[in-house]
Amino acid sequence: MGRRLNDDVVGARFDGRTLRVWDPLVRTLHWSLAIAVGLGWATTEWIVDWHQPVGYAALAIVGVRIVWGLVGPRHARFASFVRGPRATARYARQVVGGRAPRHVGHNPLGGAMVIALFICVAALALTGWLYTTDRFFGDEVVEIVHETLAWTLVALAALHVGGVVFASRHQRENLIAAMFDGRKRAPRDDDIA
Repeated sequence: MGRRLNDDVVGARFDGRTLRVWDPLVRTLHWSLAIAVGLGWATTEWIVDWHQPVGYAALAIVGVRIVWGLVGPRHARFASFVRGPRATARYARQVVGGRAPRHVGHNPLGGAMVIALFICVAALALTGWLYTTDRFFGDEVVEIVHETLAWTLVALAALHVGGVVFASRHQRENLIAAMFDGRKRAPRDDDIA
């Protein structure tokens, strides 16, 4: 228990059947951002005074996650899961064809989703902040862009949840539980670490 696997999964703790992939900070930031996005949506209609602080909190969460994506452990780092358009498109074709390999960390589509979500949250925070400035307060264009980004974030979140459910079923692995306890099934020969 606790022994290290080969170089493909450096930094992961291995117990023979599972390995710790997601560190506590990644998991905390993931669920904190999910809560912030939900609260951001809810506070547009109900507790409006919370909307702006929740938006800034979401931006701060993304900022911390970006830093952790540069300096954190292996599976937290963007270099381990963000792929270029060709590799991501190739993986998408493999998914559609039913022959996508299992990734121990994020797969290329998951990596693209992470980046899309972070960009959307940052753009939402920017447009929300702009709307509070003297120059853009009441500006219809800024309001429309902010609302469009909010709906885009809802669509991305739905795609994210759908992708997690699909990948969990396809790979016979509970990815939601993995984001709570940090553990995933140990890699097999055809998995990509």
